[in-house]
Order: sequence, then structure tokens, then C-alpha cells
Amino acid sequence: MKTPLLAFNDKGIYCAAANVYLDPWKPVDKAIISHGHADHSRWGHKKYITHHSNVPIIKHRLGDIVVSGVEWNETFSINGVKFSLHPAGHIIGSSQIRVEYKGEVWVFTGDYKTEDDGVAVPYEPVKCDTFITECTFGLPAFKWTPQKQVFEDINNWWQQNQDDGRTSVLFGYSLGKAQRLLKHLDSSIGKIYTHGAIENMTEVLRDQIDFPKTTRITRETKKEEIKGNIVLAPGSAHGSTWIRKMVPYVTASASGWMTFRGARRRRAIDKGFVLSDHCDWQGLLQSIKETGCEKVICTHGYTDIFSKFLREQGYDARTEETQYESETGALENDKEKDSE
Repeated sequence: MKTPLLAFNDKGIYCAAANVYLDPWKPVDKAIISHGHADHSRWGHKKYITHHSNVPIIKHRLGDIVVSGVEWNETFSINGVKFSLHPAGHIIGSSQIRVEYKGEVWVFTGDYKTEDDGVAVPYEPVKCDTFITECTFGLPAFKWTPQKQVFEDINNWWQQNQDDGRTSVLFGYSLGKAQRLLKHLDSSIGKIYTHGAIENMTEVLRDQIDFPKTTRITRETKKEEIKGNIVLAPGSAHGSTWIRKMVPYVTASASGWMTFRGARRRRAIDKGFVLSDHCDWQGLLQSIKETGCEKVICTHGYTDIFSKFLREQGYDARTEETQYESETGALENDKEKDSE
């Protein structure tokens, strides 16, 4: 039986021909990393390879690591296997990993989205034989509203809260979602304040992206100066003593899971904005079609449902277990990402 070019084992996605792992979840000698979120770039590998714009991100999060950066579409070989990184559009520095060996091509997406958010380098389809795709939002119920409309709604919400004399507290992941929000907030409405976790990450990324001015909230920050402005915070700040300084405030969360009203109610959020850094149902299907692939491997998300649908469409589709996390609506699940 032919050994697959990429195989899933207890450490991660393994390329035996090159003796290298893609986004491994246990320590390995050599890891190619798709992006900087904590479930895909973990501590403990001897050597990391990633896109150069992701290098400062994972150094900030992981500390003193041995890491090298490569450019988009730059081919590098390991034991005769050709690798290259291609924009995934998920967050800043996020990549799809293309693997080619003896005429066979696989693409591992990591996490990705097809809408250009104005922050990450936009997603580019990559031709392949086998496509490893996440399916976080792999249900027909998920259909994203264009970003422009979502941010009009967010800025109108902020303006209304200001008119009512209340502070707007907007929750989002400290890496990726927070910077996307920041980039498109209308700073003419007022000042943009940030939780320390978000400010720290944004400072790392200011060399790459032109963000509006932000003000870090510290112990010295007065409640009176925050009033009527907007605060970007990780979900882990919800319900904490830190948020008391914002009173009177209104909360909102930006997530694909805000599609479901129950997700907002369960988490005691006043307002939900449907904004995801992952593909919706149609985005997933279109991406797969554009690769020209015959085989699809579905990971983290609605894997069983999505792969079944793909098989009905004629694809050779199956699922594989990973230790990657889907974007979650559970605010408490932000703690690992936002504590770094």
C-alpha cells in the first residue's frame, strides 16, 4: 500500500519523506507553521519554519525559539520534498502549506477565509490533488454578510451607545480578530481603548499594518475618560473585575457563532456581530472547487456533515482528528489565546 504524502499521527500532520511536521501539537524536531494562533503554533519544537510576517507573532508568544521565515510562493526543499507557503487570508501571516513530491501535490490550509479583510494578505487558491481543509463553519446555516455592512453596524452601535452615555465593550481574539476590528473602527466617533493582551499583540504588528491610534487601559485609567468610547477586549475579560471600570457599558462579541442567537444569550452578551476569520459554507465549497482536487480531508469543525456532503458531490472525502480548535463562541475558550 502506498504511503500517503501526509499522514496524521499522535504528534500532528507528518511528511515522512521530509521528516517534517505541519502545525504539530506535540514537540518535534522540525515544524512548518501555518499561523500564529496557539493551537497551530505550539511551544517546544526544535526548529520552526513559517511566513516571515508570522515570525514576530510566534516569537512574541513562544519566546526564544529557532525560527526562519520565507516569502509567499518561495519554494524550499527538504529531502527532495518541495514546500511553499501561500496566503490563507485567516489572520496576519497565515499560510496554506503546499507540499509536492514525485508529481503529487497536497495543500494544508491551516485556517483560512476567502473574504479580503484589509488586514491579512488575501486568500489565494492553490491547485492540488489532495486538499486538507478546516470546516469550522461547515453548515449551510453559515453565510457571512459582507464585511463593509458588518462594520457599518458596529460603528453605528458604538455611536448609539455614545449618544446614550455608555461605553462600548467589544470582544474578540487578541490575535487576528482584534486587529481586524481595530482596522475598521471609525475613530472619528471617539477614542479606542484596549485591554493589555490586545495592545501587546497590536504593538507587535504595527510595523506591518497601519492601525488607528489606541490607548492601553491601565490601573491609572479613569472611568470618566473611557465613558462613551470603545474598548477592545479578549473574551476572557467578560465578567472579570477588570471590566468594572467600564460601567456603564454595553457588550458585544464579533464571531461567526453570533449567527445563532442562543450563543449570545448563553454568554450574557448584549449584542452579537457575525464576523468570522474562517470561511462560511459557500466559501469552503468554492475554495475546494478552485483547487481542482479530487481528495479532501476535513479537519476541526463539522467534519462528518461536511465530508458527507462532499462525497455526495463526487469528491473522495474523509475526516481526520486533530488537536486544533474551531473558532468558538464560548468566551472562556479565549483564555489560552489571549493570555499569551
